[in-house]
Amino acid sequence: MPEILELEASRQLIESRALRRRITAVSAPDAWYLKGGLDARRLADELVGRRFVQARRRGKLLVLDTDRGGPVLGLHFGMTGRVFVDGHAAHDRLYYLQRDPDPSWARLIVSFGARGAFVLSDPRRLGAVELDPDEDRLGVDAFDLSAAHLAALLVKSRAPLKAVLMDQSRIAGLGNLLADEALWRAGLDPARPASTLDAAEGRRLHAKIRETLRVLGRRGGSHTGDLMEQRVAGGCCPRDGAPLERRTIGGRTTFSCPVHQQQRRSLT
Repeated sequence: MPEILELEASRQLIESRALRRRITAVSAPDAWYLKGGLDARRLADELVGRRFVQARRRGKLLVLDTDRGGPVLGLHFGMTGRVFVDGHAAHDRLYYLQRDPDPSWARLIVSFGARGAFVLSDPRRLGAVELDPDEDRLGVDAFDLSAAHLAALLVKSRAPLKAVLMDQSRIAGLGNLLADEALWRAGLDPARPASTLDAAEGRRLHAKIRETLRVLGRRGGSHTGDLMEQRVAGGCCPRDGAPLERRTIGGRTTFSCPVHQQQRRSLT
């Protein structure tokens, strides 16, 4: 399930292999996958003959700038999107994803002549392709999140902590796995109202978000957290051995420890 770590790996792959190559053909066989009134003919007209000159990312949105003042290509990966450049993948260990892609999963193919191609593969079709995406609809990138910015977001919201962390208009890039891992490391209940955190708890949460991104990034992705193997029925907390609690918070399946992540008594 691509989150900010997988998107950054994809960005780096495109940056190293797909920039400054002349686009000779564009295929978008799945019309539903094109958003914002875009169709396959217009996409090809806009991109063929150009080159990608920069690969950027804001949260889980990957954006590719083109040369000569051309359009910006926006890529959303959904839950199963993966990038290949000349057959090379950015990450091979996405949870719930088969290793070998089926050609029918290709939602966008950008060809560079006989020298290869850039392919966005997505079996579940939950991603999207658009031109000139509105990047400002997204909040601060999780890698750039400061303690002060996080504190300002928390104090304004009575929503559950996990819902705030996963709201892409507030913090861009944190998904289900990273949010659960960061809250587990911070010892904070995902269902706790965000505005009830005191200053020390807010600083601890910020530190654990940074730690989670750093450690899991080094390990290879959002699926490599300490909590990951226990996200199953009967799973136990890796820290204290307590049976994990499974709930739906912010519309997503959530695992947390009822012992070291319990809410303060005054909040229950």
